[in-house]
Amino acid sequence: MADFDLLVLGAGPAGSAAAITATRAGLRVALIDKHRFPRNKLCGGGFTGRSMRYFQEIFGTDLPYDGMLRRDAVSFCAFGQEVGHFTNVPPLHMTMRWDLDHALLRAAVAAGATDLTGQPVSAIDTLTPSVTLRDQTVTARLLIAADGVNSTTARALFGKAFDADTIGFALEVEVPSDTPDTPVRIDFGAADWGYGWDFPKTSGRTIGVGGILRRNGDLKTALATYLRHLDVTTDSPIKGQFLPFGAYRRVPGKGPVLLAGDAAGLVDPITGEGIAYAMKSGQLAAQSAVAAMRSGAPATALPLYRDALRPIHRAISQARMIRPMIFLPALRGGFVAGFRNSSTLRTEYLRLLAGETEYGQITRRTIARIPRLFMRSAFRQTSA
Repeated sequence: MADFDLLVLGAGPAGSAAAITATRAGLRVALIDKHRFPRNKLCGGGFTGRSMRYFQEIFGTDLPYDGMLRRDAVSFCAFGQEVGHFTNVPPLHMTMRWDLDHALLRAAVAAGATDLTGQPVSAIDTLTPSVTLRDQTVTARLLIAADGVNSTTARALFGKAFDADTIGFALEVEVPSDTPDTPVRIDFGAADWGYGWDFPKTSGRTIGVGGILRRNGDLKTALATYLRHLDVTTDSPIKGQFLPFGAYRRVPGKGPVLLAGDAAGLVDPITGEGIAYAMKSGQLAAQSAVAAMRSGAPATALPLYRDALRPIHRAISQARMIRPMIFLPALRGGFVAGFRNSSTLRTEYLRLLAGETEYGQITRRTIARIPRLFMRSAFRQTSA
């Protein structure tokens, strides 16, 4: 007899969301992570309206923790041009993963998940499935692997954790700041086929750049250029991390193993946001596991989960359709002009950040603008 009904490997937002969902549904759940929490993790830390909506739905409280910084203004820049500064936008919250992930883990454990964090994982058996820790091996009928972009579980299943041709990479630095009113700032084009971010935090600012790795041979120079552009000088250490950039796994697992969050490649390919999809995919994976076990057919969990992920996969695919319209040199001039001049396009994007809509509406509006984007770009190049 298995030690647990469900093993959850990785105690970040995806893992904690899976653990609390399955535990509240009556499953015996082990939440496993090599780190002891709280722990640091590279992340811009933007907690959008979409993230807040998913958090409240899954965890059932208003905020993950007290003291989250809230902003209702955001500045957009693109390829060195200011696109606009917008105030009274739907609220964005800024968080440090040290605080956020610890709060989500505590909520999952309080709900009844067994806390097996702070123990190195020496082996994963994806067939049993089982996980071997420092001094014990735990087994279950199903395993949800939320062990990040470098997923050991994905490597065990597929031979590699991600596709090197599509993976992104990000560098960021934490900068002390005595200007607490710094707005949220996003700079498209600060990296090739990527962006830069300047996010205020309670302890300072998180500044970084990220983009598709194969297009960015020297991200350190891109970050240094961005810091100079922001007139920021710092000796703080630079941190780097791979970033799945919209190349999701069409089959998010194999056999009794389901992949969630970054391990399944569930990251917005334009904004790089991953927290929202991490939590939602963790919830959906757990709900699929619960349904499969209640029907007496654990093997159906993966097909159920894959079907439940279709809306997220669709949104990511739609965002990937838009991305060339932002970054291709032949189109980006027209995109910048269109975003600056079209209140409808700006409103839809801000609604997206607020979690009030998905990419479908923006995709339709952007595709309709393609002829004008070409015309504007051609006119700008002729004038130059």
